[in-house]
Amino acid sequence: MKNKFFTRKFVPAAQSLQVMERHGYSMRIMGLDFGSKTVGVAISDPLLITAQGVEIVRRKYEDKLRQTLARIEELIVEYEVTEIVLGYPKNMNDSLGERVEKTLAFKEMLERRTGLSVHLWDERLTTVAADKAMMEAGIRREERKEHVDKIAAVFILQGYLDLLKNKENV
Repeated sequence: MKNKFFTRKFVPAAQSLQVMERHGYSMRIMGLDFGSKTVGVAISDPLLITAQGVEIVRRKYEDKLRQTLARIEELIVEYEVTEIVLGYPKNMNDSLGERVEKTLAFKEMLERRTGLSVHLWDERLTTVAADKAMMEAGIRREERKEHVDKIAAVFILQGYLDLLKNKENV
């Protein structure tokens, strides 16, 4: 699945934003929180300043990813996404567990199917932060479960966007 945005050599977002704006292209980055039965999805604004939660892609079985990948591809085309940031679930003691292996396999599938660069982003405590933010907003526990993966994807993507912004300011 390649279109006019994917035909040139990949250039990091922070360096290519001005060129794309001059030529009338919009640019967005997708953030993903990959879980055992859900994938939280967030999309950046075209100026790469903020991340917004879009949806949670759900599946019945952990190893059945075809429909999940197809939905992500649809969102990539719809939002004109040029790169992806995928949460990297390291353990708190910095060790790598079973979930990391599944995430790396998912990363490879995404790169193969979309042709986009997929960056890993340390996602430790993003689910906790998402849950806390919703708690502070007064969202009931039952409703928080419905949104936590999407909000975690927002935290993952926003961290990456902030890093890009800081690189520009150096």
